[in-house]
Amino acid sequence: MKKIIKSELIEKKIREGFRKINFFLPADIKKSIEKALKKESRSLAVFTLENILKNNCIAEEKHLPLCQDCGLAVVYVEIGENVIVKGSLKDAINRGVKGAYASAFLRKSVCDPLTRKNTKTNLPPVLHFSFIKGNFLKMYIMSKGGGSDNKSELKMMSPSDSVEGIEDFVCETVKKAGPDACPPYIIGVGIGGSFDTVASLAKKALFRKIGTANRDKTLNKMEKNILCKINKLNIGAGGFGGMTTALAVHINSEPCHIASLPVAVNINCHSARSLVIKI
Repeated sequence: MKKIIKSELIEKKIREGFRKINFFLPADIKKSIEKALKKESRSLAVFTLENILKNNCIAEEKHLPLCQDCGLAVVYVEIGENVIVKGSLKDAINRGVKGAYASAFLRKSVCDPLTRKNTKTNLPPVLHFSFIKGNFLKMYIMSKGGGSDNKSELKMMSPSDSVEGIEDFVCETVKKAGPDACPPYIIGVGIGGSFDTVASLAKKALFRKIGTANRDKTLNKMEKNILCKINKLNIGAGGFGGMTTALAVHINSEPCHIASLPVAVNINCHSARSLVIKI
């Protein structure tokens, strides 16, 4: 059975969504930070985690941005095969993003890469479209900070590098980032696909809720191993040392060419602003 979704509804959901994620930290992130605080012993790390939670409370109560960097708008759209959008889907998303950043007085951070001239609308967003079964539309939205994206990396590894080589690359990327991407981090890892898809795999991994296990047993084991290694780096909250450099490591993978092993690491700061919208 076909389902018709008006573009005006999509615009409204996008506008409301981007306002919300800039003011309210997702519950799983907040709980993870609270858990890290309870086990932390280093005084500066405790102080930093307490202030992160205090900042979150102020943002919620006063509807102020969680961070001065209100991010680049990223939207992954999954379109049900039985869905018909009445109007332009892309235009609706653009209007929603523009409206959210204007009405909520969020910093507009999008500019021409060479002239550095600001678009003054936070447009264009980064858009990914895919088709799925069903009669619904699903949109994964994220305000992605520039500092954490700047410390992310992609490497075309050799197939002989093995699981250990991948784990070492992820840990080395976090080590090089140090305190610069605002730890504690959530680490998204993409393995496989191609040069142009592996980075997207890594970024979409950041939408997974903290505390949920990877369905793939090998990847689940890798996530635990990498998280353990990262937290032994002693970067800690705010870069002041401590037990929690990363809150979670989430991995997505897909088949790749026999001659290739693409791996991408997308770092997300503790202000991990994302939401999934289903219509």
